[in-house]
Amino acid sequence: MNWLALDIGGANIKAADGLGYAHSYSFAMWRESSQLSLQIRTALSEAPRCDHLAITMTGELADCFATKAEGVAFILEALNAGSDNRHARVYLVNGRLVSPQVALASPRLAAASNWHALARFCGRFAPTGSALVIDIGSTTCDIVPLAGGKPNAIRSTDTERLLAGELVYTGVERSPLCAVVSEVPYRGQSCPVVQEVFATMHDAYQILEHFPDEPTRTNTADGKPATRTHSRTRLGRMIAADAEDFNHRDAVALATAAAAAQVSQLSAAIVQVTARAGVPQTVILSGHGEFLARDALAAAKIDVRIISLAKELGPNISRCAPAHALAVLAREMTIA
Repeated sequence: MNWLALDIGGANIKAADGLGYAHSYSFAMWRESSQLSLQIRTALSEAPRCDHLAITMTGELADCFATKAEGVAFILEALNAGSDNRHARVYLVNGRLVSPQVALASPRLAAASNWHALARFCGRFAPTGSALVIDIGSTTCDIVPLAGGKPNAIRSTDTERLLAGELVYTGVERSPLCAVVSEVPYRGQSCPVVQEVFATMHDAYQILEHFPDEPTRTNTADGKPATRTHSRTRLGRMIAADAEDFNHRDAVALATAAAAAQVSQLSAAIVQVTARAGVPQTVILSGHGEFLARDALAAAKIDVRIISLAKELGPNISRCAPAHALAVLAREMTIA
């Protein structure tokens, strides 16, 4: 059986076959939902040949849907249309792979299940003792404890996981800067940031050189290229400053403060999770925000063995880790 897994999110769609192929597509569900079936068709045409699909999703939370159940139904309908009725299975948050019809009848179990697939897969890297999986992407961070190689989360829905600290709705790209930090240093003073989405954390991390210039990428706050020059302009607007009042040094100071605030937020969540689950013996990192996870662990004073999926499997697979995990699990569950 040739499996391809799709992780259908609200801002990105990730595809992986569990054998080395992985690709992430930018897709604004809230704005482009009518194009979802076409995007799925594109993803399938560009992936290695497959005859079975495994699906997980978080895009049902997009505000183009009145309810999560409506979102789950829409995504599954688009999947059916975009895959020409190909054999498909949906991963539920209880670890089962079921038909789309069964998933439709249990939308709360089908919604936001990708973290569980990833945690279950990561258990093979820490089959005994306690561990912690930290996956940081463009929009969110998952902090999932493991015990004996199995997920040890106490909650399953997004709201419950937010309360438990196991889901932190902040990421290294799309998070509005004004949602992360309220005041930043500016030439010896502390300046409040404006409450407007003039810049995101991608701008901060681009200025700090965690991300390269991408002149062709324009899914930024102002629709202009994702380059350091434009990032500096966007960051300047966060304190209502024009170029003549905001130089590169000012941008670095602002970006550093925003990054420190995000580290503080994540380290607090890590402390909350480990206070219940215990300090892990191993931490498994995935996602292209691994650098942030390492800083947050240091701030939380957790100094244990770290396994990086970027090093173990490659940065591209790490970025698409839930999709890769699901493809592997689907193949193993089928064989079993």
